[in-house]
This record gives sequence, structure tokens and C-alpha cells, in this order.
Amino acid sequence: MAGEVTGQIGRGYLVLLGIANDDRQDDLIYLAQKVIGLRIFEDADGKMNLSLADVGGAMLVVSQFTLYGDCRKGRRPSFIEAARPEVAEPLYRSFVAEVRGQGITVETGRFQTEMQVSLVNDGPVTILVDSRKQF
Repeated sequence: MAGEVTGQIGRGYLVLLGIANDDRQDDLIYLAQKVIGLRIFEDADGKMNLSLADVGGAMLVVSQFTLYGDCRKGRRPSFIEAARPEVAEPLYRSFVAEVRGQGITVETGRFQTEMQVSLVNDGPVTILVDSRKQF
């Protein structure tokens, strides 16, 4: 519905979750645990040393297949590496369930729906996490 807020958090992470063709359940569990454990909030000394749980933060998880847009050829991105919705949605829900199972408050967008997402980026800090690739 236009103008409807489907998920909203205060302090925490906005996770844009892209799921690839070859992602599996264990990839999503790894990613959930990795993201929860990242120490990227500042401590009293201004060092990135605190995790999401340390600061009582929440997570807003938004499905984002366009993260797999390959722009190396031509002028239009190819999304061939992005998982089809029937594969991606259960894995997306699995990620959300894993995060909730670790005691983190989670809000979500609506899967396979065009949304407007607003962000106030504190830092700014933007981290790319992938279960298999080194960057």
C-alpha cells in the first residue's frame, strides 16, 4: 500500500540482502552470525568496538536482488546471478529467522515489492559482507 510503513527501527543496521543463485541455508546462517557480531559501533573511546547486541540495536532487513546487477558488459545490468524469487524468498526468511533467533529485534520490508527506504547513516559506515568472496 502506498505510504505504508512496513518496517522501522532506531539505532541499528539497515541490511540490504541480496541472494545469489548458489546461496544455501548455511550461507545465510553464516551471514546472519557475521553481521550480528560485527563490532562497528563506537565505544566510549570512539573506536569501532561494539556489536549490535552491545548497543541494543535492531536490524531492518530489505531484500535487494539488484545487488547482483552485473554492469561489466553493455549499459544495462544483468541480474542473472540473482536468485529467482521462489529460491530467494525462503532464504531471505531464513536469514531473518536466524537473526531473531539470536535475540535481535528485526523489522523487514516486503519481499518482491517496490519500496522507498530512508536511511540516516551514522558515520557513514557501509560494510559489504559476502559468505564466500574476499574483497
